[in-house]
Amino acid sequence: MTVSSNELLNIVVAAAEDKKAMNIVALDLKGISLIADYFVICHGNSDTQVMAITTEIRKRAQEAGVEIRGIEGMDTARWVLLDLGDVVVHVFHRDEREYYNIERIWSDAKVVETV
Repeated sequence: MTVSSNELLNIVVAAAEDKKAMNIVALDLKGISLIADYFVICHGNSDTQVMAITTEIRKRAQEAGVEIRGIEGMDTARWVLLDLGDVVVHVFHRDEREYYNIERIWSDAKVVETV
């Protein structure tokens, strides 16, 4: 089963919402970067919540048959990056999100309204 990047984006956002991720932002990188079609950026208010959000996204992606290409940052749960191919997910701890402010770096990207 092949999942489109739009479908994967919706899977990721739904999983993050279910674990009460805060301030979920999806950026459309098509035409801007070859890295991925979308970045999803969100945060949790504790290490435990960051881990829960990450675990749920990983679980739902695997259930949809998506290959997890890489996960970084699970050991500290301060900034976890999940590489799902067409969608790259950044799950921050609130403090790190404010500090790194990666939305500013990708300000050329359009914010995507997800379902």
